[in-house]
Amino acid sequence: MRLAFLGTPEFAVPGLNALIEAGHEIVAVYSQPPRPSGRGHRLQNSPVHETALQHTIDVRTPVSLKSVDEQRAFASLNLDAAIVIAYGLLLPKPILEAPRLGCFNLHASLLPRWRGAAPIHRAIMAGDRETGVMVMKMDEGLDTGPVLAEWRTPVTDTTTTGDLQALLAREGAALMASTMASLASDHIPMQPQAAAGETYARKILAEEARIDWTRPAREIMRHIHGLNPSPGAWSMAGGTRLKVLRVKLSRHSGEPGTIIGTPLVIACGEEAIEVIELQRAGKGAQQTDEFLRGFPMPTGTMLT
Repeated sequence: MRLAFLGTPEFAVPGLNALIEAGHEIVAVYSQPPRPSGRGHRLQNSPVHETALQHTIDVRTPVSLKSVDEQRAFASLNLDAAIVIAYGLLLPKPILEAPRLGCFNLHASLLPRWRGAAPIHRAIMAGDRETGVMVMKMDEGLDTGPVLAEWRTPVTDTTTTGDLQALLAREGAALMASTMASLASDHIPMQPQAAAGETYARKILAEEARIDWTRPAREIMRHIHGLNPSPGAWSMAGGTRLKVLRVKLSRHSGEPGTIIGTPLVIACGEEAIEVIELQRAGKGAQQTDEFLRGFPMPTGTMLT
């Protein structure tokens, strides 16, 4: 089919590659504009932008799709369909209606649960035991369109957002490619989303990342894993800010925020967690034993 691809982060790259490998004609890629990055604040293309350039595909980076000129330019592509994976801009009605078959989104949740910006983070933070990806035909609502295909996976106590993003990006790419193959042959049903169970995955805010040690250990574990790798759940040890990246549950108890066992067991409002991986400013992520050799934290240390 003749397609446009709209996406921005690394999560969307496997989907673009899968559609190229499947033999579709990708006539244009839309991505967020280059952003300042690094110490020199030099403009950097998004991962999808860079991938498109490697395949000599035309890349467009509008700041909005609301203008008549942008909508006419999109319509002039004469598309069979448009594929959207983590693009980052809303698609107005003229954009949605321009392709012959419509616009199709790969969404990283089991809709209608976790519509919105941060479905992977929110699923882990809420303690969901299952999630997945869905291919849906887009309408004017927020992730409300009918579903064409889905893939499901369990979420465990060790699953982080980084782990899940990598898995769902890979499996979602395969799901999108197979769905487009079926769509090209006109052999695919569309099912409306369930009427019940809607939740909204609001964007992760910076102030959410600080760890509240008075919460139960299981909630803190989900919070930590849901914010790994970004933005990273954090706490203070003296004047040093520490990101806690991976933990497991411990049945110990004590004053919340206090290190009560070795190598690094921290009391919570109920029970405790044992830290497996953490990071301090200017350093890479480290396993606990390695971290403590360079930054000792003896039993009794209070994290705030």
